[in-house]
Amino acid sequence: MSTPAELYRNAIDLNRFSNSVAKRIVITYNDLILDAVDQLRRLDELDVSAKAVRLQAILAQLKESLDGWAGTSTLAAARDLQGVAELQGEFVANELRRALPIDLREQVRSVQISPQFAQAVAVTDPTALSVVALSDDLQAAVAGARQTFQLTATQGTMITLPNGKVLAKSFRGLAEAQADLFAKTVRNGLLTGESTDKLARRLKGRLKFGDLGPLSVRQLAQAGGELTTVANRQIMAMVRTSINQVANASSQQVYEANQDVTKRYRYVATLDSRTSPICRALDGKEFDYGKGPTPPQHFNCRSTTVPVIDYEGLGIEPPPPSDLRRPNTAFGPSRSTRGDTVPSNQTYGEWLEKQSKAVKVDVLGASKVSFFESRVRKVGPTQAIRDFVSQDGSELTLDQLKRRYPNGKAS
Repeated sequence: MSTPAELYRNAIDLNRFSNSVAKRIVITYNDLILDAVDQLRRLDELDVSAKAVRLQAILAQLKESLDGWAGTSTLAAARDLQGVAELQGEFVANELRRALPIDLREQVRSVQISPQFAQAVAVTDPTALSVVALSDDLQAAVAGARQTFQLTATQGTMITLPNGKVLAKSFRGLAEAQADLFAKTVRNGLLTGESTDKLARRLKGRLKFGDLGPLSVRQLAQAGGELTTVANRQIMAMVRTSINQVANASSQQVYEANQDVTKRYRYVATLDSRTSPICRALDGKEFDYGKGPTPPQHFNCRSTTVPVIDYEGLGIEPPPPSDLRRPNTAFGPSRSTRGDTVPSNQTYGEWLEKQSKAVKVDVLGASKVSFFESRVRKVGPTQAIRDFVSQDGSELTLDQLKRRYPNGKAS
């Protein structure tokens, strides 16, 4: 069975979106550390008694600032998660329509995403339903809406990171841990006679204020010091995993709302160069909706799911196997560089290698095609696309993502 190439392109775009969200949060975190380090450098200008008082003030200010950062980062992430949930729901509904003959496309149902869905995902502990979540479900019930066609706040409360925590708690925990680590590192350094300049370099690495330059979020982490490198990677993992959770929840809800079209889904893990044993074992397997595992299965999981169209139940012939040399036009005219499907016996990397330069530019970006092609020659197309995705530092904001998918359609 073939898979629409747009679903792989969508997974790459979501990865780029997570880069953008993570970078924004990483930079605000890094700037707080850099400000504290800058103040630390000025301690040498003070006498011993004043130095102790000033150090206590620096540590207290950093703790307060990081607490505020955790709260604002959670709210900002929730807004982006809501946007991607809505966009993803529209996208997968359109992909279902494209998989059907024109006369059957109208029967594909869309799913309404509650305005409180992402907020519940990011903030609400699953052990305690909030008033907002309960009122959201009550409103749906009064309106006569069926649960199948809704993605509610209550459903959002059931979604946590792989460690069982919600995003808000994870950001708060990181803020507290880093404030404590900063205090411990500074005190130990000063007690052992380490100069403030050396201590500052150890804490911040090569980072600069507002480092928005050409560095990707991954490069920012690599350029950091003891107080930024690990924290930046944790932020990246939390953000990427949350976006994967919300996108997959939205996709699954649309699929489940259309079980007269699709009764099963397939787990796809082929874009992750660090595929975990569990995702490697699940890759390509099919499950009934509500009865199988869904991504993410672990932090930094890039796996996704695709619907298995029930052509037999619909009483129609499945489209012919995709020809790698031309677009699949079984259900309508070609859409230039889009409309292809990836055969089940090939990976996305193998499919992409055989596409035109225009298709590669559209998927990878003009500046990235040479990297992909050089990796193909060294490690083969399957590993090349995995390497590309793991190292791609490209960013897409929510507005840019919406422009790439106007009304949920790949443009």
